[in-house]
Amino acid sequence: MIDFSEWVAITSQRTNQSLAGARVFIGDNNIQNENAKNSDQNSDVEKFLRNAQSWGIIPTTCKQYADFDATKSYENIENTMVNAPNLSGKDAIDYAQKHMQVMRTLLNNLQESGLNLEGVRIAVCLVLEPKTAVLLRELHAHGAIVGVFCGPDETDQRVADQLKKEGILVQANRDWTPEQTHEGALKLLDEIQPDIIIDDGASFARLASLERPQIAANLIGVAEETTSGVRAFEAMQKAGHLHYPVIAVNNSALKTDFDNRHGTGETCVTTMQQILGSECFKNAKVTVVGYGPVGRGFALRIRALGAKVTICDTNPVQSLRAVFDGFEAHNLECVVKKSNMIVSATGVRHTITLQHMQNMQENAILAVIGGIANEIALDEIPDFKPVVGTSQRKIQVPCGPQITLISEGDGTNYTTGGGNPIEIMDFSFAVQVSAVAYLLEHNGKNKKNSDKNRLDYGIYQLPESSDNQIASIALAERGYSASESNKDNGYRWDLTRFAEDENI
Repeated sequence: MIDFSEWVAITSQRTNQSLAGARVFIGDNNIQNENAKNSDQNSDVEKFLRNAQSWGIIPTTCKQYADFDATKSYENIENTMVNAPNLSGKDAIDYAQKHMQVMRTLLNNLQESGLNLEGVRIAVCLVLEPKTAVLLRELHAHGAIVGVFCGPDETDQRVADQLKKEGILVQANRDWTPEQTHEGALKLLDEIQPDIIIDDGASFARLASLERPQIAANLIGVAEETTSGVRAFEAMQKAGHLHYPVIAVNNSALKTDFDNRHGTGETCVTTMQQILGSECFKNAKVTVVGYGPVGRGFALRIRALGAKVTICDTNPVQSLRAVFDGFEAHNLECVVKKSNMIVSATGVRHTITLQHMQNMQENAILAVIGGIANEIALDEIPDFKPVVGTSQRKIQVPCGPQITLISEGDGTNYTTGGGNPIEIMDFSFAVQVSAVAYLLEHNGKNKKNSDKNRLDYGIYQLPESSDNQIASIALAERGYSASESNKDNGYRWDLTRFAEDENI
């Protein structure tokens, strides 16, 4: 059986499908019986199973229902498995769309329930790659006027070019300078005059507030994708500058528990394997900074690949959670010098300071899986200039060591890899669709300011029923279902463990 590290690296990076939640064929019962007779082969299978289950992968002996086949050789996988990064723009979007049925089903269900996107102007500011293109296609197909902006380091040019052919407004170019990037963002705001913004990092909505206040004043609302973006809107609200409702898509259980933990956690591991080699984590001393959903998902997976992991988190509760997950937890200053690899997963500026870098080992590896500007204090290194598309390079830290920087200090999986898995983004974009529907339901153009259900300026979370609706669709797509309660048992305040008569 193929080595687990090799299998996850090649399967994840070639298909961009989620390994977590997938069924993997490990051989039928006859093969399993033969393996049991061979102690070495049986040991390999047991090791694969142990690691697979720690990644959330479901082993199966029924090939018919499997998503992947782990009985194939590495060479067989290379020769037969789709290689999504090498597809044309159209084929890459079509391939992603084939595996994103949850969002489509939800849109159809919402439309049947009265959602009308006809003529609604939606500006999208997200990483521009095939999965985002599917979101744009689906919104466009349901009548919305959509446009997308993306910075050069997050733009898949084949996708941008294809979307233009399909009549979607696109302001994104991989060769843009910072000045052109700024101009492109403003141009999309001016062209589309959005009713709703689907945002990442609160970047586009804040640009509207600062440089196009009239557009911001007319917004129905914003749907925010990320933790860092929600933090930015909270700061705006505290300062009295938030003048539209924001749906914190990031706070949805389907975003945090799946996109962050499984999506980012998984693909950051396999992207780093792609850059550094499939065995890069074996026996490596890795410090993961930040034990939120992303950091936790990453740490659990690299431990399965043989890494010796230490967690650093400023929150004592998160640090204790790490300890009870079987990790050591220490102050970052105490472990910097001992680490072969430091990975930041906070989404907080200057998590890794210049002083931290100065204390790192010679040739240590430094990466970001959180993903905001200057999560590593590279802006404090004189003459450092990021080069778009660089997966790794040596940098000399002033008065410190030479270290290996991954993906120019940007989020590793979306700048160098294919981004979060297709099925995971299907969930996240379904939540975005729910947020758009919620904003239109409460603050649509036909709603009056006096409407008691109208959303005031502020930050809101979608109701639990939205997550449940999406999760039910996702379960059904996979042949599963949630359990049903036979009845509402209810709760009585006067019925306690001390009551002898249940009829009191």
